[in-house]
Amino acid sequence: MFQFKQFSIAQDRCAMKVGTDGVLLGAWTPLINNPYNILDIGTGTGVIALMLAQRSQAVPITVGKIDAIEIDDDAYEQATENFENSPWNDRLYCYHAGLDEFVDEVEEEFDLIVSNPPFYTENYKSDNEQRDAARFEDSLPFEELVEAADFFLSDHGIFSIIIPYKEEEKLLGLCAERDLFPLKITRVKGTPTSEIKRSLLAFSRVEQTPLVDELVIETARHQYTPEYIELTKDFYLKM
Repeated sequence: MFQFKQFSIAQDRCAMKVGTDGVLLGAWTPLINNPYNILDIGTGTGVIALMLAQRSQAVPITVGKIDAIEIDDDAYEQATENFENSPWNDRLYCYHAGLDEFVDEVEEEFDLIVSNPPFYTENYKSDNEQRDAARFEDSLPFEELVEAADFFLSDHGIFSIIIPYKEEEKLLGLCAERDLFPLKITRVKGTPTSEIKRSLLAFSRVEQTPLVDELVIETARHQYTPEYIELTKDFYLKM
């Protein structure tokens, strides 16, 4: 069980546990458009959807719903339980479906779409199929993800994602083909001297000059930077 300040996450049946990437995306994703309908693609434990439920309850509008989709049987059941056991269980719903199936069946528009997609594209798969599906990009190609984001995103919507830094140019190109323009880009480093590992990207349908910055997580082991503490303090117990 992973305990946050306002909710907890059971994760014993999920291939991908709660990790820094998901927490970063849940805390960083812009809510400047006051999203009413939110979609989390490949929810896993449900942590990002739950973080967005917590953050969006403070937004002074009628609070809408958060839909999540998850193809893995065990992860779907676990996310559903985590949603039901949370303070926002009336707002959260998990679909047991693949992205293609969801696209075929749902015609709704969403004001915010988030995804922490599987992104190990190299050829070092393990013998654990469930974990590989959660970690490897071929189970949810970026092309399909961007196509779905374009399909579901409302006119004033935001599409937010975390990916390896080396994939940033590829994703920017795929989004540009569909007139999805970068709104905010944050490049993440583990320490001040380490190389950039991740890119947090938010897109909208409005072409503008994106806000580009950098986030360093820690200066030494468990010595977190003020910026990382500020970003995650509403969630982590010890922040």
